[in-house]
Amino acid sequence: MEELRQQWTTLWRERIDDKVRAEGIADKNFELLFVDKGTVIVATRHYKPLEFKEILEEYEAPYEVKVKEERPLPHVGGWRKFGRHMARRARSRRMLWLEDNSKKGRNENLQLKKGGRGWLHLNTK
Repeated sequence: MEELRQQWTTLWRERIDDKVRAEGIADKNFELLFVDKGTVIVATRHYKPLEFKEILEEYEAPYEVKVKEERPLPHVGGWRKFGRHMARRARSRRMLWLEDNSKKGRNENLQLKKGGRGWLHLNTK
């Protein structure tokens, strides 16, 4: 298991980045990961990305490696709940900041229009 993780990290650290084709290519053979030298491991389109979980599933039957399926508890939530929560917090902070800034400098040092009477003038004579 540790060898798989070590090869996985070296695969991603020591890849060759082709900036012309926008691809990441494996620089050597990784037998444990079923990756040959020159295999595209990262690309912008038309490729199937490597997944460590799929590789572990290949080793599950012959070597009895257990694939952990850890999911968060429903009351804790997952990535979506985390994203919604953080976005809500950021929005509320931003709204508070905007309210504070809009009140500060709006009416200070501004001349009143029409002598303070406003735009509409009603003559009630």
